[in-house]
Amino acid sequence: MCLTGVDYFSTLGYQPAIAALAAGAVAPIATIVLVAVTLLCALPIYRRVAQESPHGTGSISILAKLLPRWRGKLAVLVLLGFAATDFIITITLSTADATAHLIENPFAPEPLHGQNVIVTLVLLAALGGVFLRGFREAIRLATVLVAAFLTLNLVVLAVAVAHLVASPVALGDWWGALTTQHGDPLLVVAVALIVFPKLALGLSGFETGVAVMPQIRGDDGDTEERPAGRIRGARRLLTTSALIMSGFLITSSIATVALIPAEEFEAGGSANGRALAYLAHAYLGEGFGTAYDLITIAILWFAGASAMAGLLNLVPRYLPHYGMAPAWTRATRPLVLVFTGIAFLITVLFQADVNAQGGAYATGVLVLITSAAIAVTLVARRRRQHRAAIGFGIATAVFLYTTIANIIERPDGIKIAACFIVGIVVVSFVSRVARSTELRATSVRLDAAAAAMVEARSDRVLRLIAHTPNDVSAERYRAKLKHARVAHDLPDDDVLFIEIEVYDSSDFEDELVVHGVERHGFRILTARGSTVANGIAAIALHLRREVDCTPHVYFRWTEGHPLHHLIRFLFLGDGEIAPMTREVIREAEPDQRRRPWVHAA
Repeated sequence: MCLTGVDYFSTLGYQPAIAALAAGAVAPIATIVLVAVTLLCALPIYRRVAQESPHGTGSISILAKLLPRWRGKLAVLVLLGFAATDFIITITLSTADATAHLIENPFAPEPLHGQNVIVTLVLLAALGGVFLRGFREAIRLATVLVAAFLTLNLVVLAVAVAHLVASPVALGDWWGALTTQHGDPLLVVAVALIVFPKLALGLSGFETGVAVMPQIRGDDGDTEERPAGRIRGARRLLTTSALIMSGFLITSSIATVALIPAEEFEAGGSANGRALAYLAHAYLGEGFGTAYDLITIAILWFAGASAMAGLLNLVPRYLPHYGMAPAWTRATRPLVLVFTGIAFLITVLFQADVNAQGGAYATGVLVLITSAAIAVTLVARRRRQHRAAIGFGIATAVFLYTTIANIIERPDGIKIAACFIVGIVVVSFVSRVARSTELRATSVRLDAAAAAMVEARSDRVLRLIAHTPNDVSAERYRAKLKHARVAHDLPDDDVLFIEIEVYDSSDFEDELVVHGVERHGFRILTARGSTVANGIAAIALHLRREVDCTPHVYFRWTEGHPLHHLIRFLFLGDGEIAPMTREVIREAEPDQRRRPWVHAA
């Protein structure tokens, strides 16, 4: 919870000031709307996400299952773009805000003033260094920071509430300003709904809440398919976090609006972006206020930890598996260096300006929550859970409104997200092309019938005729064998046919289970895979290495333009099979003497 909380709870450092600046006297009502949306919409959605996706991949994996083949892969890439926007901007924005708190402290050294970019880069490097040391250290540090931050906020708010109770005039002044400016209660609610999208940063912790699910121990009886204890723990984590945050948000909004003059929230004011810090200095002295500033700086700096944890969980689960990232991206430390480098670039481009990054942050958060709402709605509909589908559908409408309103008001956010999406899509397809001739098969396994067919050869020479399984008639097999005898001058008819059924060409890695079947008196080795060439190459190499025989694979040249066949190979898994099979074998087996033979005629 604390690893999630460094992102979620740290928004207390700036959320009350944002609410007061956006809504004025209506800020407490708008915050209550935010809390209602949190508890009635976001929390039920993500409790369901935790149940449907217990391995930390969140709503993205749910949509990937609902959308088949390349449509699902493209949807995942787009959502990963928004996730990258959310998580990377969380890292850079929070660190930049930590820098602002540091520099604005009255005891900050004079040389730091005006050095926001340099200070932010130093803090980002330190954050990356924590993850390079190890994930356990990050969790321990997060626990200490969240506990200290919430404790100090509890003290500040307790003192503020005590002042309000002792001097109810402040509350009366706020209520008077609210009723004077907006006499009609319906108008107050309307204003609260209008400004709600600006407060949506207070929802930022839910996606990271499910992203850290693999860190939850769960029960001893948990299985990989159904980790009931982990799901229960994640749902308890989400509920506890939401309740704690809701209490702090409502109390802090009322206290800051009632006790801080409105002009102090404006740009250049002492409470701009740091309302609770203002109360800490005003009511508990400069010493306590400085301690509050230091812990706020620390938690804002470390808010990027949960975002980094989310990225380190999401990227290795998708892009390498899709063939859309190099294999080394499965390792944690190289990814930490990559993400830290991207954060450096974003910080320099935006000059460590918190406001400039706010639109992108809100856009990433809202799109991910909206996608989660759509995902659980579709799951509920598919399972005919009508009441749940209606409830989740209403929540989806709320978040769609919020997302669209945010994009219209702050279009820079969608522009930044589009840059992330284009970058991920381009890098993914370049990587897919570069890795297209990899072996791909995670393993090859022969069933009993296939093993018997292979072992029946006494001379250890195995002749395989490649056949496309779209026509399995006796005439087609006879014609294929006749062509092979003529084209390749086969010494006899003691051959096997080999077939690869392409079931989803958008997949990259798969296990090949080879079945031995007989059709019309012909013996056939058949398997399902994502590409024909890579599948045949993997089976031939497996037979060469594990069964100790010499496979000869016979192909017929495919008619048509080579470029057309190349595109078919990349996206449909077939195309010009013979040269691609030979290329896959060449890359996989450096010893020419141990390569299976490939014949084409």
